[in-house]
Amino acid sequence: MALTAFTSRLGLGQGRIRPQRATAASGEYLFVLGDEEPGRRFELAPGDFAEVTQPVDVTSVDLVRTALRLRVPSPAPTGLAWEASFVVDGVKYARCLGRPGRERLVSDLVANVSKLTGVHTVGVRLELVSP
Repeated sequence: MALTAFTSRLGLGQGRIRPQRATAASGEYLFVLGDEEPGRRFELAPGDFAEVTQPVDVTSVDLVRTALRLRVPSPAPTGLAWEASFVVDGVKYARCLGRPGRERLVSDLVANVSKLTGVHTVGVRLELVSP
């Protein structure tokens, strides 16, 4: 596997980790799509993304939601922004933009899956976008 900005420190500051600089909402672990350590720099382009997904049986389910903390570094690239989105089968159902140098709790990313049945791939994506 080629190492990328989102996989170069898996288990240390990226991926499923025991947090050093944050408190986990439940349990002892966080899933970090960027890097927990401030100041780490990588060359990225619009459309670059990392995501975590899992199969979910949405039969008889109306809404699925996620709660996350979105922390954006201060020196965001000019004309670009970080977008957190809630995806079902790769389609964005809800999204929010992060502002440079800010951190926010996001509890309102919700997907209406009332018209779907069976198992679908549900997840969260962090993507560099042109707003």
